[in-house]
Amino acid sequence: MKQKLENILKSNHKNILFAGVGNVLRSDDGVGVFIVSGIENRDHISTLLVEVNIENYINKINSISPDILIIADCLDFNREPGYADIIPVGLTNEFTISSHNISLKRVAEFLKMEVYVLGVQPADLRVGEHLTPVVKESAEKIIEIIRKV
Repeated sequence: MKQKLENILKSNHKNILFAGVGNVLRSDDGVGVFIVSGIENRDHISTLLVEVNIENYINKINSISPDILIIADCLDFNREPGYADIIPVGLTNEFTISSHNISLKRVAEFLKMEVYVLGVQPADLRVGEHLTPVVKESAEKIIEIIRKV
């Protein structure tokens, strides 16, 4: 995951928008919001917190017009909690947990840029406002990778 993310971030200084998706009241489902909240806007990297209603931000995302959109979200990779990967949005149907009203793949059909999903395997999706330690640790590693590039 680290190498794939670094390669995308280093792709000829393209403008990259990170969108934080998830329900912060369902424990690890809020990992996307946590990650994006930890990213500093700079040079060619910007952020947008959308939480559970990414479909309400389609026009805003298109008006920002990044070259690449990276949606940070909780995904079920059927792996150990904290596992993270970045995948093209077209592959998300098999991994989506979906606390949103519309699939990320469907949302991407309305977007005018390259779209990836930066997903983290959850440990707990029950009601709660805190990430589990293993998911938080994974999210912090992702934030650090983004800061260093």
